[in-house]
Amino acid sequence: MQTAGYLEVLDSEGQLLSSAAERAGTDARVPTCPGWQVRDLLRHTGQVHHWAAAFVTDRHPERRPLGEPPDLDGAELVAWYRDSHRRLVDTLTAAPPDLECFAFLPAPSPLAFWTRRQAHETAVHRFDAESALGGTPSPIAPDFAADGIDELLRGFHTRPRSRVRTDTPRVLRVRATDADAVWTVRLSSEPPAATRGEDEDAECELAGPADQLYLALWNRAPVPGVTGDRTLAELWRETSAI
Repeated sequence: MQTAGYLEVLDSEGQLLSSAAERAGTDARVPTCPGWQVRDLLRHTGQVHHWAAAFVTDRHPERRPLGEPPDLDGAELVAWYRDSHRRLVDTLTAAPPDLECFAFLPAPSPLAFWTRRQAHETAVHRFDAESALGGTPSPIAPDFAADGIDELLRGFHTRPRSRVRTDTPRVLRVRATDADAVWTVRLSSEPPAATRGEDEDAECELAGPADQLYLALWNRAPVPGVTGDRTLAELWRETSAI
């Protein structure tokens, strides 16, 4: 996907998130985030939007803290989230292609990183907000979901903080059945190493439609299909939280 595509997703997903939060109410439980209510979800996601936008606006070159959540609730908190989301979209839209600022995953540019990261951040938390309402959540496009799987496997879990480790080398396969996308994830005592394709045999395969697999790998839904050694699927569920 290109930057413009991520921005479109970020824009629409944030609007869906705020609409779901408003309808559910800030007291509603968020089943996909145990212990959270909608107010926690709005405060967290809005904070992240502010944090991301500030790197872009200030051209800040190094990581800095997330900041404190607002002391707001109810309709005021929903309005604050909407403003935070709009400011982020507008900031990224106006940013130059040659933007230089902090980014924490590999990307063609800092602007490409932040638009991609915030699009996926918002999509996952939109699903959380809609889960507080019950019913059928809004769909996630297969190509976008596959991109999010790639960001998770080849971005987040390559970092030293990943807890997905094994005492001896193991191989896990991840396959998005409707997006022509497959990953081989090599597990060891080091951070996971994921590559596109299936260049060696795997002991376990996680497979299913890209949107279901995307949510499962972010621990929002059950894995659609598991073949082989199910202990590796359980290892992912227990240790992969970001």
